[in-house]
Amino acid sequence: MKIEVVTLFPRMIAVALEFGIVGRAIGRGLLSVGTEDPRAHATDAHRTVDDRPYGGGPGMVMKPEPLLAAIRAAHARLPAGSPRVYLSAQGRPFRQAQAQELAALPGVLLLAGRYEGVDERVIELGIDLELSVGDYVVSGGELPALTVIDALARLLPGALGDERSSLDDSFVQGLLEGPHYTRPEVFEGRSVPPVLLSGDHADIRRWRLEQSVARTAERRPDLLARARPTGAARRALDEFQTGASSDAGAGAASAAGREDRGD
Repeated sequence: MKIEVVTLFPRMIAVALEFGIVGRAIGRGLLSVGTEDPRAHATDAHRTVDDRPYGGGPGMVMKPEPLLAAIRAAHARLPAGSPRVYLSAQGRPFRQAQAQELAALPGVLLLAGRYEGVDERVIELGIDLELSVGDYVVSGGELPALTVIDALARLLPGALGDERSSLDDSFVQGLLEGPHYTRPEVFEGRSVPPVLLSGDHADIRRWRLEQSVARTAERRPDLLARARPTGAARRALDEFQTGASSDAGAGAASAAGREDRGD
């Protein structure tokens, strides 16, 4: 897979790519990442890439001429059909399903904006998709771009030490991962759950699914509304929701009984 990042800080991207799974994917030839600096396309002596916004207001806006030229230069190095993605607070949420879709493509262009944003005409003329990595504000698009690169790299065949790892990640089936444990068996009075020591792989899988569903319900109940798990994960979710409904019904009945008795 080939990725191009349009950024005012190419070294910020290059340094981060040296480590971990992304670095391994690049070293194995599974991924290549290039950068394009809009300053290289500025035509004035000061290599100006920003200007004051029309209509007034704080901050500066990235100028369309050098930015669009940089996008076009970078996109020309990518395989045909590679989407041009702008990391933006106004974009749709970047989720695991989106990562899987992008990782299946031969190439992606990522635009890392700065200042107050980019001239809207850049988006109209040079962007296919806007993505947001979260409901918060950062100083520029480089860290979001690196987040996307990391999410895609780990999905490339051969990038992980164990290909099963990406199948068990949080969000793959719309659920969070459950807890993990390693040695020692007892740490500061807290023990590893006995099921993980049992050697019964079927029980372990069942326990992990139950923990995954329970943790999702506790920490991210919004995910359950759109979760689309399959197989055993679907059954675990159905059992959890049935149990939760039964507990709620029992609680309501108990409260009604106390009310009837005047408790």
